[in-house]
Amino acid sequence: MAGVAAEWWFYHIEQGSVDAAIAPLIEKCLERKWRVVVTGHEDTVERLDRALWTWRDDSFVPHGRGRTDAEKHPVLLSTEAVPTNGAKVVVLLDGADADASLFDRVMVVFDGQDETARGKARQQFKAALDAGAPARYFQQDRGGWAEKTPAKKD
Repeated sequence: MAGVAAEWWFYHIEQGSVDAAIAPLIEKCLERKWRVVVTGHEDTVERLDRALWTWRDDSFVPHGRGRTDAEKHPVLLSTEAVPTNGAKVVVLLDGADADASLFDRVMVVFDGQDETARGKARQQFKAALDAGAPARYFQQDRGGWAEKTPAKKD
């Protein structure tokens, strides 16, 4: 997708935790053979590292951390949004930012109960639109995701 603006997809968590929502989103990426880098604060990365190994009784999400042997990991957990594993998708947590030109898709996952995270997601959504990038907004809906039109904020 060289020369094309990255798609920005926003995932608004309303029930449960961000951690619980991440694994199924990452699995969808892996089904499409997409490599992913997930970035957030160090404590989030550590927590997610543990959660991805045990998120379901019959499954785990293969992943690694850091830069050592990064290219071997289809999913890389990091505090930096750098595609050292060849990722074309970045998942931003904790209000993290990324150079969207390095990716085909930017996925912003945020807790709707967290005012700071919600505000940062709004800023990112507006910035994506202002840059001419395609942006979509999804809200949790009965265990799945429903695409919504974000509310206008004056």
